[in-house]
Amino acid sequence: MRKALEAGVDGIVCSPLEVAAVRAITGPQAVLVTPGVRSAGAAQGDQKRVATPAEALSSGADYLVIGRQITRAARSGRPRREGYSRRSSASPF
Repeated sequence: MRKALEAGVDGIVCSPLEVAAVRAITGPQAVLVTPGVRSAGAAQGDQKRVATPAEALSSGADYLVIGRQITRAARSGRPRREGYSRRSSASPF
């Protein structure tokens, strides 16, 4: 991660279970994107390293990837958006 930042990357994609450790290394300047985010109570499916939006954000994530839960929702509507906000208090939705 340090090498990536030294090379000039702006962000890193990492598991929501690793985001706190990555944030500790990168500091606040890196943008951290976390896939594998599911609403509380949602099935994990084939993903092993998942977290809720609140857990990922409180661990230091800047952006959340919530894909399958939305694209594969059984209802014609989208799953309910929960009121989570980014650390900068801008909504990630």
